[in-house]
Amino acid sequence: MNASEVAAPLNAAARALPPQVVVLALALLLGMQPITTDLYLPALPLLKAGLDAPMERVQMTMAALLLAFGAGQLVMGPLSDRFGRRPVLLGGLALHAAGAAGAALAGDIVVFIALRAVQGVGLAASVVCARAMVRDLFEPHQGATVMSQGLSGLGVIAFASPTVGGLLAAWGGWRSSMTALSLCSAAILVFVMLKLPETAPRRDPQATAPGPLLRRLAEIAAHPGFRAWALLVASTYAGLYVLLAGTSFVYIGTLGMSTAQYGVTLATCSLAYIAGTFHCRRLLPRRGLAGAAWVGGFFTLAGGLSMLALGLADVRSVPLVIGAQWLYSWGHGFHQPCGQVGAVAPFPRAAGTASALAGFILALVAFGMGLWLGRALDGSLAMLGWGVAVPAAVTALIAWTLVRRHGEPGH
Repeated sequence: MNASEVAAPLNAAARALPPQVVVLALALLLGMQPITTDLYLPALPLLKAGLDAPMERVQMTMAALLLAFGAGQLVMGPLSDRFGRRPVLLGGLALHAAGAAGAALAGDIVVFIALRAVQGVGLAASVVCARAMVRDLFEPHQGATVMSQGLSGLGVIAFASPTVGGLLAAWGGWRSSMTALSLCSAAILVFVMLKLPETAPRRDPQATAPGPLLRRLAEIAAHPGFRAWALLVASTYAGLYVLLAGTSFVYIGTLGMSTAQYGVTLATCSLAYIAGTFHCRRLLPRRGLAGAAWVGGFFTLAGGLSMLALGLADVRSVPLVIGAQWLYSWGHGFHQPCGQVGAVAPFPRAAGTASALAGFILALVAFGMGLWLGRALDGSLAMLGWGVAVPAAVTALIAWTLVRRHGEPGH
């Protein structure tokens, strides 16, 4: 233990925390990410028309959110190691609710983008603290099972978000999506206040000091297991980002769906993701984290190559396109729980900082995908195919090489 750390056993409330409350907390806190992204996706064409915004600016509403989300994690992670998870969570959720409420009132796309960035900073606190909380309470393999259960709950939220978002967009336009988002984050804030105690077993007074923080970040980044898992999570999310931010223009603009139909279609992909998390959970006891990720790589690659084949052949079959998206989402259900636990597993005393760095890498990659998508998005299936196939191939390669060699905790 570093001499600067203040060690203490978990407080009585954290020790008595029922597992089902932990799983629910994970589902809600990590579920803030799909709520923040998926709820407004069916309304993107309406937002573009309502604010008379060019496509590049519309795509920046997602890219700015993710860039702020990534940068915010580099702040929120060390803060949670310094002051504990609970105060950072409460402040972040309040900031997120305020940013969404302001975005619902925005009259200009630039203002909307800025308020999405505010939401990204608040979201960073939610996700970083949730990941760190798992490391606070569980050893890596048990934590992977709990994380998988929480991410199954996230899948339910991800299933509901675009469905509700499509109905809201059809009923009240894009502003209703932001209003609902603000209410959701406020409700989760109340849950945390009432049900979730502090879980950090120690505080590090130097966690936010520039010198020690930079040394710790360098130490984390140099760890081969961390690099393997962080790159896996970033690459699998890159393909998912294209599916989230690009499919509304393809399904609605090219394949002729309504906003409500698109919301339901996107929601079905969340069911595939949930199935993937259950499949992953069954394999974990026998194959471990790295072995489960290895299996997930086959689903991810199959989904990406199928989407590319459909795009190059210009096969405008909704069932086939959705089927390819289901395969990718199934693989994502393997990589997310394993990757989020694997990245922080070697750092029990700096779980918040490790989680933050992994999240920053993910957000930086997603931001780059957003910039590319803003220029490449033309509503074609070919664009969608390339945008999913390349990250799928990279994800599978990482799962079968780097993660296979370095990803198992303790190896």
